[in-house]
Parts: sequence; structure tokens; C-alpha cells
Amino acid sequence: MITTERDLITIENLREVRERARVKLDGRLKGVSGIAAWEGGYKLTGPFYEKQQRVVLRNCGIIDPENVEEYVALGGYSALAMLLKDWDPKRVIDEMTRSNLRGRGGAGFPTGRKWAEAYRHDVPQKYIICNADEGDPGAFMDRSVLEGDPHSVLEGMAIAGYAVGADMGFIYVRAEYPLAVERLRTAIAEAHERGLLGERILGSDFSFDIELRLGSGAFVCGEGTALMESIEGKRGMPRTKVYRTSHRGLWDCPTIINNVETFANVPVILEKGVDWFLGIGTEDSPGTKVFCIVGKVNNAGLVEVPMGTTINEIVYGIGGGAADGREVKAVQTGGPSGGCIPKSLFDTPVDFGSLARIGSIMGSGGMVVMDDTDCMVDIARFFLDFTVDESCGKCVPCREGTKRMLELLEKITKGKGEEGDLEALSELGEVITSTSLCGLGQTAATPVISTLHYFRSEYEAHVRDKKCPAHSCKELLEYFITEKCIGCTKCARVCPSACISGKVKERHVIDASRCVKCGACQAACPTGAIIKQ
Repeated sequence: MITTERDLITIENLREVRERARVKLDGRLKGVSGIAAWEGGYKLTGPFYEKQQRVVLRNCGIIDPENVEEYVALGGYSALAMLLKDWDPKRVIDEMTRSNLRGRGGAGFPTGRKWAEAYRHDVPQKYIICNADEGDPGAFMDRSVLEGDPHSVLEGMAIAGYAVGADMGFIYVRAEYPLAVERLRTAIAEAHERGLLGERILGSDFSFDIELRLGSGAFVCGEGTALMESIEGKRGMPRTKVYRTSHRGLWDCPTIINNVETFANVPVILEKGVDWFLGIGTEDSPGTKVFCIVGKVNNAGLVEVPMGTTINEIVYGIGGGAADGREVKAVQTGGPSGGCIPKSLFDTPVDFGSLARIGSIMGSGGMVVMDDTDCMVDIARFFLDFTVDESCGKCVPCREGTKRMLELLEKITKGKGEEGDLEALSELGEVITSTSLCGLGQTAATPVISTLHYFRSEYEAHVRDKKCPAHSCKELLEYFITEKCIGCTKCARVCPSACISGKVKERHVIDASRCVKCGACQAACPTGAIIKQ
């Protein structure tokens, strides 16, 4: 436990502390498999990492996240020390504006412009909030940073506080991330003990503190104004946006809200220089982006690549293509608020503008890979079902409109679709998008709108032919025993509804009127004689 003043890290002794810590880190990592020295630091090695460029994830899997000295050893807190010693807040904001770091939480709003808005309001109290309420199904980008490199977020928040004139910050993290919460608490305590948070940070005149606020898993609290309502002790529901949060946010004070990945970018941008950052990615979207690639893919996991990398390079070059030898059919980016992109558009660069032009969004970085066994109608139903459950209910378009869309999709996937249903889906989607209160409602229909656009033939097959081309929708399936049947009776023995008949060594028959379509017979057949059609 740090108890004496000489153990505090200051601007003057930071270099000495870093050098000592680097010697210890080099000794610990020497000969460790899967980690190699690289450009004055370290990197993870292996085929999965070869095509990645890890900026946000630069320390994850390398340093001990519960030891602040290992973060310091690799340059941690040097950016904050540099600013406190030589820069005024206006210069910090100017450099962040020039970097064109766009918010990695999904909206892509320029970070420097947001900070500049809060800076210009001369009031006694301002706040910094880190949005760590990562609620997208299958997403774990922010969690991995919080668990693997929490001090990068603390340093980024402190820099934001110095730039805009805030002395208090909150990290809003969901309680379902117990390890992230534990490591954040440890990191905050360590930072206090070493003089990196609290009063007179690094021995300067700047004071800044951070507290945790645990969310209860409400998806809507990922929306900035709902998040602030929750921190204030109210029910998490979006506010009508009369003012920007950088003008009037938490407790009506100027408030900066950025997500975990955005804050983790800040220290390394200022440490290595804005020109270095601008040399990565594209002109409109500089830097890297962390994606969580999941679903029907061989190499699932966390991926960080320069902006402008194509979907093909991510799905095939890093992800290794579809699992089990199947064909990739589409990817869905941006979580429940994102669109489904067909394979024909996989040459699209992954950046804010390019994804928007094809009807999807960057979002926080979820990327779900689907193969030829996935029904795009059912995929749209799945994401809309999630949105309906998570809608806060404050505005009618989202509360009622998404339910009506879900009812139509359930009707279609059960083979009860009618002429006009697709037009009704499209009209509802347009109304919800244009009239919902918050960004979550305004993008709720995106999975439906995008699949209607790119996979309309699948919708039409469900409605007109009562068939699911992917053989995925249970109510539209029919099992059939082909001539490959050897009459072993295994299918009949496992059938729960006793709908299979036939003699030993003779071809069996399925009574479709009694079949419950469980698939047990197909799984039991040793010759592959049973097919879905």
C-alpha cells in the first residue's frame, strides 16, 4: 500500500518511475510466448493479429491491468503530464479538434468540437462522463478495454477534464461486467494513491476525480441523456434535446460524454502526435476502430483495424470466413441499430460515411457474421424483438411502432404473411425513424429496412410461397425422407410425435400433419436421408 508522499508520481519524477517500471516489465515479459517487443513497446503475435493495428488495444493482454506501474512503463500518464506542464486547455482542444477523432460510441461526432462547446461555457461546475454501458448483443469491445487497460480510460477522462475545466467524472458501467467493475475500482484506488487522480494531480494545480456508477442493464441507458437521468437517480429515459449536453447536461451543467474507446484514444493521440494519428485510417475517419466479430465465423474475437479497411478484409482476412465450410451471406454492423450488409457489398470500406451510404452504421463496433443457413427475415425479427424489450416506452413511435413491426415479422416467419405486409413494414419503419425521441428509437427499424432492401426476395418467398429459402423458420419447414433411407428405424425411434412410419430396411415416410419439426430425425439419420424443404 502506498502511504508516503515520496511514493506519489509527479511531473518531475514520472520519467524515473517509468524507467524503473519498464525494467520490471521487460523482465516479466522476457520469453513470454505470444508477446514480442515492437516499436519501443510490445505487441501480441500470431496469425490473428498480423493484419491488425492495435492502438486502443495496445496494452490489452500485455500489461497487468491491476498494476499502474506497468501502464506507466509503456508511456502511461506521460500525455497528461506533458499537458499539465506545458499546455493550456485551449491548446489541448485545438489539437483534439485537428485530430478529427470521431466518437467511437456510434454517432461519430467529432470529439474536439464537443469539448470546445463545453470549454466556452464559463460556469463553476462541469462534468466528464465515460459511457461504458455496452448493451449490444454479442459486443464486448468496451468491456475488454476496461478489463485489460483501465488506466487508459482514466487518463483520457482526466485530459478531457483539464481541457474543458471539469473536476469530476463518472464512469457509467453495467453491473453485468463484474471483472471490469473490480478492475476499475482497483485502478481508481491506485491512481488516487499515486497522485494520478484527486487533488493536485501529478503535483500540479489541476484536480480531477472519478466515480463509478453501475447500470442495471437497461439498453436505453446507452443513450446519453437517459444515462444522465440514471446517474441523477431517476428512471433511465431520454430527454427532449433542447440543449446539447455540452451546454446543459448532468444536473444542468456542461457535460462531456464519450465512450470507452474514444477516451482510450486520447492519451496516445497526444503522446504520439496528431499527425501520427491522421496518418492512420481515412481523411474523414482517421484512426482505428475496434470491432467485435462474432457469429458464423471461424475466428471470432476482438479486432482492431485502421478505418477504411474493407468488410472483406475483416471477415475473410482476419475472421477466416464462415465456419463449418458454409458461405458468408451478410454481416450486421452497429448492433440492434445497424443494418445487414450483403456479401455483394463487402468491398465497402468500414468508416462512418461509407457504412451510412449503404444503409448501416458503425455503431459501437459489433459485427455479426451470418451464413447461408441464416434467414434474413428471422434475423430482422430477432433484433427487433430485442429493441421492443428494451424500449423505455417514453415516446409512442418507438413504444408502439416497434411492437407493430415485430407482430408483422412474427406473422411472416410463421407463414401467415399477406399481401401488403411488406409495404406496411416499410411505412412503419419510416415513421419510427423520423419521429422517435432518441437515437435508439430512430435507428430501431434499421435491421428491417436494410433486409427489406437487400433481401426482399426472402421476404416475398415467406409471404407468397410460404417458404423459408434458408430453411430456418420452423413453421415453414417440411422434413422429407429421400431414397437414401436404409430403413434403420433410428428416425422413428427418436421422433417425439411418432409421425414416422415404415418397415425395417424399407424407406420410411413422415406424416407432415403430425410432424412438430423438431429436427430430431434428421440428427439421428446415419445416411443423411432426411432433408428440410
